[in-house]
Amino acid sequence: MNTVESSKHHQFYIDSDEEDEHEEKLKEKGDDDSDSSDSSPDSPTQHITGSYNAAWPQSYRQSMDMYSSLTSPNIGFLGTPSLSRLSSSYLTSSFRRRNTPEVTQPLLPTIKADSNAEEAQLPPLQPKKRSFRRATHDHLPTTHKCAFGHALLNGMNVLCGVGILSTPYAIKEGGWLGLGILFAFALLSCYTGVLLRDCLESAPGLETYPDIGQAAFGTTGRIVVSIILYAELYASCVEYIILESDNLSSLFPNAHLDFAGFHLTSHQLFALITALSVLPTVWLRDLSILSYISAGGVIASFLVVICLFWVGTVDHVGIHHKGTLLNLTNFPIAIGLYGFCYSGHAVYPNIYTSMKNRSQFTLVLITSFVTCTTMYAAVAVMGYMMFGDATESQFTLNMPTNFVASKIAVWTTVVNPFTKYALTITPVALSLEELLPSTSMGLHWFSVIIRTALVVSTLVVALVVPFFGFVMALIGSLLTMLVALILPCVCFLSIVGHKVTWMQVILCTTIIIMGVACSAIGTYSSVAGIIHNLH
Repeated sequence: MNTVESSKHHQFYIDSDEEDEHEEKLKEKGDDDSDSSDSSPDSPTQHITGSYNAAWPQSYRQSMDMYSSLTSPNIGFLGTPSLSRLSSSYLTSSFRRRNTPEVTQPLLPTIKADSNAEEAQLPPLQPKKRSFRRATHDHLPTTHKCAFGHALLNGMNVLCGVGILSTPYAIKEGGWLGLGILFAFALLSCYTGVLLRDCLESAPGLETYPDIGQAAFGTTGRIVVSIILYAELYASCVEYIILESDNLSSLFPNAHLDFAGFHLTSHQLFALITALSVLPTVWLRDLSILSYISAGGVIASFLVVICLFWVGTVDHVGIHHKGTLLNLTNFPIAIGLYGFCYSGHAVYPNIYTSMKNRSQFTLVLITSFVTCTTMYAAVAVMGYMMFGDATESQFTLNMPTNFVASKIAVWTTVVNPFTKYALTITPVALSLEELLPSTSMGLHWFSVIIRTALVVSTLVVALVVPFFGFVMALIGSLLTMLVALILPCVCFLSIVGHKVTWMQVILCTTIIIMGVACSAIGTYSSVAGIIHNLH
C-alpha cells in the first residue's frame, strides 16, 4: 500500500463512492474555470471515450496491461486485512495503482491556503465499502509509455509461447508442405495486427480489442469479442496444466499416489500438483512480480531452442529422418497447431496504446513476426529431422534425459508456465468478478472463490482431455482463427466502411474465407481426434 508519511501525521488512502463524488465535484469546479471547448459535455472525444468503457468488460484494459507493463512488485494476497479494510476489490490496490496515476484522496482533505470556499466546505470522506463495479471499472489513462525496445520485447513475449514446442509435431502431422501454412499465417496475422491498429486510429477512445468490437457491432460485438478472447485465455491455462503434467511425468515416470482407494497416475498426480502450485499465484493482488518473471518468456524460448540444437549437434543425436512431403489425413491438425503460434492479437492493442511513439508499431509487429517465425520454422525442421515419426506433441518429451541440455530444456519448459498461469487466468477472473452485485459483502472472498473455481475447472478439463497436441490444435482452429484472422478483418470493414479500398476489401474477404475454412476443418479434425483418443 502506498502511504504518505510525515513526522506529524499519517494520511490513510481509501477508495469509496464518496471519494468519487468528491473528485467529481472538484472536477466540475475545475472545469468551470477551464476552456469551454475542453469542458463541454458534448466534446466528441469525451463522449466516445466514455461510451467505449461503459459496458462489460471494463477491466479488460487494466488486466491485459499486465503483459506490457513492468512495475515494482508488491506482494500481497486477496483478503488481507489491509485490503479487506480499505477496498472490496484488489484492483483498487493493484492494477489501478500500477497502470494509472494515483488519484485516491486522503481521509481528511487537505485545505490549501488558496482553496476556494466551495472546495473547503466539502465534507470529509467517510470509510465505506466501495462498489465492486466502480472499483473495477474506473477508466483512467495509462501513464506507462514504452519505447521501441520495450514494445518489441512485449510483442515477442506474446508470440513466443508454448506453441513452439509443437511445431515439429505439426510437420509430422501435415508433412513438409505444411510449413507453407506457418509462413502464410505469419504474413496474414501480421497484416491483421496492422488492421487492429487502423481500427484503433479510426476514432478517439478506442484502446482495446473489445472496444474495437463495440465500435464495429455495438455492445453485442463487444461482448462476443470479449467472450472469445476470454475463452482463448482459459483454454491456454488448460494447456499449461497438460504441459506441466506431460513434462513432469516424463522426468518422474514412476511417480504415483494411492490414497483412500484412489489411484493417481504420474500424469494425474502432476496435474494436481501443478494446480495446487499455481493456486496461490492467482490470489495475488499485485501480479507485477509475475510480470517481471514472465517477461523472460523470450529468453526461455531461445534457451529451449538452443538446447534442442545442442542435443542434435553437439550431443550427436543426429539428423536421420526425411519425413513425408504431404499428409492430407492429418493436415487439418497441423493447421490448428500452426495457427496457435500466432495468438497474440488480444494484447496488440494494449501494446500499441502503451507505446511512446505509436508510428513504430508496424515495425514492432514485423520484427516480432519475422524473429518468432524464423525460430518456429527452425525448431520445426530441426525437431522433426531429429525424431521423425516418433515426434511427440512437445519435442521436449523426445529429448534424451541423460543429456544436460535436455534437462535444461525440460525444466525451463516446466518453470515458464508457472509464471504465466496467473497472468493468463486473471483477466478471466476479473471479467467474472465484474458481474457480482455491487452490494455484495466480503467481495474479497468472492474473488478467492472465483479464482479457485477457475483453477479447479482448468484442472478438471486437463484431466478429462489430457491431449496436448489435439487441445492446442482445437484452440488454434476454433479460437485463434477468430481472434487473429477473422475478427480483425470483419471489424475493420465495419468500422472503416466507405473509406476501404477495393484492394483492402478483396484482401480482407480472402482472409475471412480462408480463416473460416481453416477453422471449420481444423476444429472438426481436432474434436474427432480428441473423441477417438478418449475411446
